[in-house]
Amino acid sequence: MLMPKRVKRRKQFRGTMAGKALRGNKITNGEYGLVAMEPAWIKSNQIEAARIAMTRYMKRSGKVFIKIFPDKPVTAKPAETRMGSGKGSLEYWVAVVKPGRVMFEISGVSEEVAREALRLAMHKLPLKCKIATKAELEEVAGSEN
Repeated sequence: MLMPKRVKRRKQFRGTMAGKALRGNKITNGEYGLVAMEPAWIKSNQIEAARIAMTRYMKRSGKVFIKIFPDKPVTAKPAETRMGSGKGSLEYWVAVVKPGRVMFEISGVSEEVAREALRLAMHKLPLKCKIATKAELEEVAGSEN
């Protein structure tokens, strides 16, 4: 599973997920992408499950690009523990995803295969997503400016 090799600080504040994605909102490597429609924390095992679903369906043809990385540590206290006595221990890593963020990209396969692979990946993720093409996102970016 994905996680940073080393971090400056072991535990982090929760932070906010307000606003839209300003970076990572364009398809750069592939032709088709999976775009987040709502804010969420995506665990490293969910990213891995989505990756496996896509590569299995594509029968390892084409290429999958993962554009999010779980670099935020999430802590949890053990069950039936009294309040106090500090912050809990690190449980898992998450990637903070805001609306508009391109999470996965696919290239080198036909449109039907790419759309089905991204649809299967969508079911592994805890948020609403949409499948977009490179041209669609460039149109949206062009109309905003």
